Amino acid sequence: MDTIQNTTYFKGRGAQVNTHNKFAANRYVAEHVEGLDEEFLEHSDTQLIEEHPKKIISVSDSPDLRMAYSVNPYQGCEHGCIYCYARNAHEYWGYSAGLDFERKIIVKRNAATLLEKQFNAKGYKPSVIMLSGNTDCYQPVERKLKITRSILQVMLDYRHPVSIISKNNLVLRDIDLLAELARLQLVHVAVTLNSLNEELRMKMEPRTVTARGRLTVMRKLSDAGIPVMLMCAPIVPGLNSNEMPAVIEAAAAHGARAASYTIVRLNGAIGELFVDWVHKAYPERAEKVLHGIAACHGGKLNDSRWGVRMRGEGKEADSINQLFRLGLSRYMPDAGLPPLRLDLFTPRTGRQLELF
Repeated sequence: MDTIQNTTYFKGRGAQVNTHNKFAANRYVAEHVEGLDEEFLEHSDTQLIEEHPKKIISVSDSPDLRMAYSVNPYQGCEHGCIYCYARNAHEYWGYSAGLDFERKIIVKRNAATLLEKQFNAKGYKPSVIMLSGNTDCYQPVERKLKITRSILQVMLDYRHPVSIISKNNLVLRDIDLLAELARLQLVHVAVTLNSLNEELRMKMEPRTVTARGRLTVMRKLSDAGIPVMLMCAPIVPGLNSNEMPAVIEAAAAHGARAASYTIVRLNGAIGELFVDWVHKAYPERAEKVLHGIAACHGGKLNDSRWGVRMRGEGKEADSINQLFRLGLSRYMPDAGLPPLRLDLFTPRTGRQLELF
């Protein structure tokens, strides 16, 4: 779809347009911002699209990731974060990385069954699995579908280590399973928080939990004995970069034991979406923000270079790194999470043999 040329800012949405899917032969064009086209942009309900994969564990060869294995029960995300790198993956499903990503959610109801099948496969060797490496496993639809909870139950049954990343307080619903996993040293939870500014959050991450809500999540998880870390990501120069020490301080005060960060990069369709968004959301400083991002990535908004893309390079990136290190040394001087155990993994076939 062509970028829709309008100046209206749609509250409650991150993407303001539906970008063209490079894999699609046809293009949809909204000629007017009123009438039916307005409904096309703003008012369509979220759609759930069933997917039935044969495997559920994804493998990544990226040297930038701490964990190579991930499970993603959902593709697309109602949170609507404008910067989300997972938007580009929506194009492989035939949808736009823009508004489609936020309102066409692909669900994998059989995820737990597939996971159990892979755990019991001959020769399977446990490695820490990230839940999720793509879109938030606790996004709003999880409240009803409970796919993530069923996955955690399998992790507990098989004594398999898992690392979770989320920005939704729905994670507290499963604190019973998480506490039991933590008792066995089988879980970490990373809570994403990159700003304490509510005006910025509502524009950049329109359907997410407030900063105060996420800090409460950290506190409750920590009090339950669940290791928690802060994922201060992504950092956007000129929008939230100056907040890093304050965010780290707040997270530490609420029980976070470690922290990490990434600098935003605008690959693929995300570049077009973000440029459109920042000119509508912050027109007075849009160019400064974009120049700041480009300064971290060799003069470009996008960056695919291994070892560089996450942290950037140059004076701007170095300044951000120093700010992060300053906050970490001041508020989390002993930062670190306990290692997750791999030796407790017990496939069902093994447990059955123990009965004889």
